[in-house]
Amino acid sequence: MRIPSGNMVMISVRGHEFNALVVRDSFQRRAEKFKNNIIASLRLLGISEDDVDVSKEVMPLKRLPASASWYFDGYHLQFSYKAGLKYIDNLYVVSRVIELEVQAILEERKSVDEFINDFSEETNVEDERKAAREHLGLDADVHDLDIINKRYKLLAKDAHPDMPTGDTETFKKLNRAHKILKRELS
Repeated sequence: MRIPSGNMVMISVRGHEFNALVVRDSFQRRAEKFKNNIIASLRLLGISEDDVDVSKEVMPLKRLPASASWYFDGYHLQFSYKAGLKYIDNLYVVSRVIELEVQAILEERKSVDEFINDFSEETNVEDERKAAREHLGLDADVHDLDIINKRYKLLAKDAHPDMPTGDTETFKKLNRAHKILKRELS
């Protein structure tokens, strides 16, 4: 979500607001810098570089998601972002969110358990997200939470167990699909 603020564009992701970054040159160098920022932030929590994997893209100008995954206290954690116009924009957001989350832990505004809960993902999360979009009857490229919410509400209304056409199992599956996509985009 982007919020205009004077001449600057603010991004709001996972409860953090920060200035958008417009990358106009040195895309490869900046991608490497964002990757190193992710590693450096996670290192502050005692996470080794060997336990961090940052998505790599040869062409940072392509419209692709960026992600980082890491192991911490026996958990596989992951964060991806794909609402930006370019991979490099998405990688910047991933870097910034991880930096702010680690800072919140170090300043004791967030517990380690909350951090783990917020970023804990199954290794097949992308498959789950694809299946969730299919279950809600959405195209694979729909990343607008308002559209997802409207579609969920429409389907959930008919599937609710209190409705004549309701079905408990269908309703549970819709709720799970909605939850997966909300977690991805909020």
